[in-house]
Amino acid sequence: MSDALLSVSGLSVNYGHIEAVRDIDLSLQAGRVTTLVGANGAGKSTTLLALSGLIPKAAGRVMFDGHDVTALPPHKLVAAGVVQVAEGRATLTTLTVRENLELGAYTRRDGAAARASDLERMFALFPRLKERENGLAGNLSGGEQQMLAIGRALMARPRVLLLDEPSMGLAPIVVQGIFRTLREINAQGLTIFLVEQNVRQALKIAEQAYVLENGRVVLHGRGRDLLDEPRVQEAYLGG
Repeated sequence: MSDALLSVSGLSVNYGHIEAVRDIDLSLQAGRVTTLVGANGAGKSTTLLALSGLIPKAAGRVMFDGHDVTALPPHKLVAAGVVQVAEGRATLTTLTVRENLELGAYTRRDGAAARASDLERMFALFPRLKERENGLAGNLSGGEQQMLAIGRALMARPRVLLLDEPSMGLAPIVVQGIFRTLREINAQGLTIFLVEQNVRQALKIAEQAYVLENGRVVLHGRGRDLLDEPRVQEAYLGG
């Protein structure tokens, strides 16, 4: 589609002789939330890691904003605007909350004032992080660490935010808050690609969705339409 900010064609990833992902096509439309859902082991995280340049691709092409970025290394993808929040948060536990956020802006070259302004924006978006600003990240709760991981990624000023399982291990009320924040930053224009095991939440927030089974895309459509899809209900929603 003409407004695709990031598109993937024929993506395949192998682990040795095992095909983890095979011949995936997908596109992320600018300013929208797209989700990739599926069971454990379906290849969701593998897809994100390949898009981020963190694991090699066996085949396929990735286009971002009209440019072929298939072979770009991770740090250049981040500088270009493709930023991932890893599964498990990966916060730097021996650094403070503030230091973690500041590291998110490491690749930027737009001056201290712009970075300071964005830091205050993160504290406004996540007031709990402001309260814990000078505390060690390792002392945060799971939900607070997820906020910190998202905030750190936003400090890089991404154009596409790749999110891997943001609800993992969190209490339902915390998950609701995380998804509210995702809707808020998307409303500000950020394109989001969400990999998520909480299929119901993901399909509610996503304007378009892909269902992955055994490394292949088996369904694609509007998120809320797939909520009513019998195959999705039976496999993922207990219908």
